[in-house]
Amino acid sequence: MNADELRALQAPLKDTYRSNPDAALITLRTRGELDSSHLVCRVDTGRALMEAGLHPATGGTGAFACSGDMLLEALVACAGVTLKAVATAIGFALRSGAVSAEGDLDFRGTLGVDREAPVGFREIRLTFSLDTDEPRERIDQLVKLTERYCVVFQTLAKPSRLALSVQSHD
Repeated sequence: MNADELRALQAPLKDTYRSNPDAALITLRTRGELDSSHLVCRVDTGRALMEAGLHPATGGTGAFACSGDMLLEALVACAGVTLKAVATAIGFALRSGAVSAEGDLDFRGTLGVDREAPVGFREIRLTFSLDTDEPRERIDQLVKLTERYCVVFQTLAKPSRLALSVQSHD
């Protein structure tokens, strides 16, 4: 896809969202089912069934996906797609590339071993490896725009309100 094709694809959407901002508000949903005999939550991704379980550092076997890994995978996927879209939109000459993420966890917090240890990632690092002859200014522009428009990156950088509710079936 080239920049003109991308603009043609997105132009009607942008026009709609400018004239009717409410049309741009979309609720994404996902659902998981708890397994009755294993410490597993089955999440239907729409493409495959993902079984998430405990990380080996918390007593898991490693046979199931780790939700922390899934978070990093979502970041990599979003950042990669966003980078490709931005590169296409600005005519950035990108031969190939890769995206990686790594995050540091202290499992003492998750296991309740140390109340001072955080539960969750202490730090997440996102890295782009790009095969391009573009000058540094253009690379910096690409990365700045990717960071700005990547939904998962922005959600992690500036957390949204988070609510939890319980529905009990008595």
